[in-house]
Amino acid sequence: MFLFSMLLERRLLFVVITIFFLSIKIKANEVVALNDSLQPKVSYLVEDRTHFHEFHKISVPEVVVPAAVVGVSSFFVRKEKFVKLKEKIQSVLSYKEKKMRADDWFQYLPMATVYGVNFTKLKGVHNFKDRTIILALAYLTMGTVVNTMKYTICEKRPDGSSLNSFPSGHTATVFMGADFLRKEYASISPWVGYSGYLVALATGYLRIYNNRHYFNDVLAGACIGILSTKFAYWIYPLIFKRMACKNHRFRMVTFPVYQEGSWGIGMKMQF
Repeated sequence: MFLFSMLLERRLLFVVITIFFLSIKIKANEVVALNDSLQPKVSYLVEDRTHFHEFHKISVPEVVVPAAVVGVSSFFVRKEKFVKLKEKIQSVLSYKEKKMRADDWFQYLPMATVYGVNFTKLKGVHNFKDRTIILALAYLTMGTVVNTMKYTICEKRPDGSSLNSFPSGHTATVFMGADFLRKEYASISPWVGYSGYLVALATGYLRIYNNRHYFNDVLAGACIGILSTKFAYWIYPLIFKRMACKNHRFRMVTFPVYQEGSWGIGMKMQF
């Protein structure tokens, strides 16, 4: 009887140890984090630090090129030969009969799309909290830069209504949203990710067509909007060290437990 008991315990121990080593390989890639109210699926992992930093970093050309375009666009505000050129372009592109007010609504469409699409099975890169804070940082940056320039440069609008034409706030807003949409969805669905730029281009053109902005105002606004989004994605992980891009991978590990003459199986889960 004693021998039988010993053999039984050894077999149980062998089974438990076997289960332990097999369970190390168990990974549930499709289980979502419970703390995200919108429950996006895993696209890439925070544990992949290289991917994480690559996603949030900014290259020098990404800053220099848009900044240079803003600088060149400012030449059209005061320099006489550039002023004449922009007025000539304005006379060709602006409306002749009836205005179109869709640009007042289009400017918010790309950023709204990020949240709208996320209610479907197609989930963005960041969870609800992270992307909302990133958007707020981008909007704050864009608004500060645009309004500072508007009321410092004081360019007269084409329709003569006010002295805050340069740069275009509507265009900055829509391009900020378009780049926000691209960052969240381009790697998941390019059709969704890049669709915001079509809306942004339409909005920029309508600002000229409605005689509210010159083309240089629109170019500068577009670059400021894109730069604001890039800045927000770059600075957010520096401010919030424990930021969670997407969701952590769900892991489960089982292991044998021996206590006071009794064997059991322990389990550890990481969300």
